[in-house]
Amino acid sequence: MSRRAVVIGAGLAGMLAAAVLSRAGADEVIVLDRDELPDGPEHRKGLPQGRHAHLLMAGGLDAMEELLPGAGLRGRLLAAGAHEIPLSSGMLALTPEGWLRRWRREGPAMVTCSRALVDWVVRATVRERVPVEIRRAAVVGLTGSAGRVRGVRIAAPGGDTDLEADLVVDASGRGTRITGWLDGLGLTGVEERAVDSGLVNASRVYRVPDGAERWPLTIVQANPYVSRPARSAMVMPIEGGRWLVSCGGSRGGEPPADPAGFLRYTLDLPDPIVGRLISGAEPLSDVHLSRSTSNVRRYLERMPRWPEGLAVLGDALATFNPAYGHGMSVAAFGARVLGRELGRGGGIGAPGLGRRVVRGAARAADPAWAMAVGQDVLYPDVRGGTPPGVGERVMTAYTRRLAKAATGSYAAASAMWDVTSLRTPPGRMFRPSAILAALAGSPLPPSVEPPLTTGEREILRGLDRTGV
Repeated sequence: MSRRAVVIGAGLAGMLAAAVLSRAGADEVIVLDRDELPDGPEHRKGLPQGRHAHLLMAGGLDAMEELLPGAGLRGRLLAAGAHEIPLSSGMLALTPEGWLRRWRREGPAMVTCSRALVDWVVRATVRERVPVEIRRAAVVGLTGSAGRVRGVRIAAPGGDTDLEADLVVDASGRGTRITGWLDGLGLTGVEERAVDSGLVNASRVYRVPDGAERWPLTIVQANPYVSRPARSAMVMPIEGGRWLVSCGGSRGGEPPADPAGFLRYTLDLPDPIVGRLISGAEPLSDVHLSRSTSNVRRYLERMPRWPEGLAVLGDALATFNPAYGHGMSVAAFGARVLGRELGRGGGIGAPGLGRRVVRGAARAADPAWAMAVGQDVLYPDVRGGTPPGVGERVMTAYTRRLAKAATGSYAAASAMWDVTSLRTPPGRMFRPSAILAALAGSPLPPSVEPPLTTGEREILRGLDRTGV
């Protein structure tokens, strides 16, 4: 008997899920998306954060390559213009505890490019390697009952139509309507939590100046420990010889949309390096703002009843403040859970498959959720946050001590990189080597200036038009 899977959403989570389903033996995989998908790496309306900085962490890229074996996804991204940034040497980062030093040692690397390029390369790779059909359609509901989902209902000019499926995967992203759809089946009481720091992202694209083609990724991080609004900025290399410059400010410290105000914002940060860089660079776009940034967790895995034939992945399950760069990786982790559950046998109609996938994807999202919410609740006027308890305060104190040591200790920095790049669970920070590094502290004095090479200092001086 023919088996059909329907995936809602043609973003990263949806396309990776479609690849998994096709490789697992589904006879027909149909991906539905309300947007007209571009033919190249272009921004689309259904991705509100698409114009802002996205970091593809090492753990997330590893998961994507596992889901698309033999595709050479890393190589495809780099060939399309993405950049591979080693965290140990290719990054300038001012943390709340000081500047991180740069090391001539190997460590995890992340990939930087526009979000549109990631989506396009993944979508093209999936379509090339597995039989997947993508249709433009707006899903308005689920069909079936509280016991089993039978398909989806699609809006159509002449009236809604139903599309039957043996498995439906909701990967529709931050704007998912899964709670309402479950209500329509008689499954009520979805537990949700939202933690909203009021973060506003402002981004602008610049041409990379001549001679600055190898300038390191530059980050001035927000400081959650000073009882002031978050204020941060990043200069990130992307494809096409461009810099994507993104600023982020929480409630009360939002960046402005006008070009002059955007530059002033970067210069007023604890270090003005971002503003000094872009003051001499040619802008290629306007300043784009986005306010869709809250952390939202839908605890679907806690539902007392869950229908057969339904799974939920990606931002539809857990959405993160994009400042932490974990959303794409967590989407890949969820698709990997789907693949592993399908690998147990029984195909897309296996009893309990949807519930197992939801539970596994939730576990995969929990570390990123804890990191994002644990920091966001510390900012003033956060909505939905609860004051940290004793255990959380102890954890924060230890994490800060490890981060302080990481400004001059490779062992401490390595532990932090492994966790933030999502290569290892947070327990990595409590291995003996990390604990000893935290206790010993940094063996080097703090760096009061960015750790630039002589050549980089000359580039910065040549670009600086601010007089700072």
